[in-house]
Amino acid sequence: MTAWISILFSLLASLLISSAVETASGLPNPSPLDWNSSDQSPRRLALEMAAGNAGEGYQIHDGFWSGALAKDAPVHIEVYLFAGNDYRFSAANVDFYSQLRLKIFDAWGFPVGNQYSGDSSCSAAGISVIQSGRYFIQLVMSEGDKADTCMVYSYK
Repeated sequence: MTAWISILFSLLASLLISSAVETASGLPNPSPLDWNSSDQSPRRLALEMAAGNAGEGYQIHDGFWSGALAKDAPVHIEVYLFAGNDYRFSAANVDFYSQLRLKIFDAWGFPVGNQYSGDSSCSAAGISVIQSGRYFIQLVMSEGDKADTCMVYSYK
């Protein structure tokens, strides 16, 4: 009986030690809107691009999408937008040789909104919503390798 207790105790101790080492060795994750982060992550670049809208009265939303985006493999993100609001979507990745583009579609698949250009690894699109409902944001990379990408949006 004491052998089983000592085995369970040593197993529990090794699990606690390994999780403590893993937690201590990991870098702290900045919050999604951490303006003081010094890294050149896709999120940071997307936030910098969205910050240009702040002078026009836009508020940056605290939600974001991030994931790996491959060449010619578009990602569609479903969003619910409200009538009377203006929205701007900003996306970025760190592959400076990529061609990243954002497009907005309504629930029936028709393109809506305006596309703005950034540099090749950044893109933005905007829409003034007339009717509340589901919309789809398409992120597509036509040039470059698979890269981590982040999209944020702002509204007014």
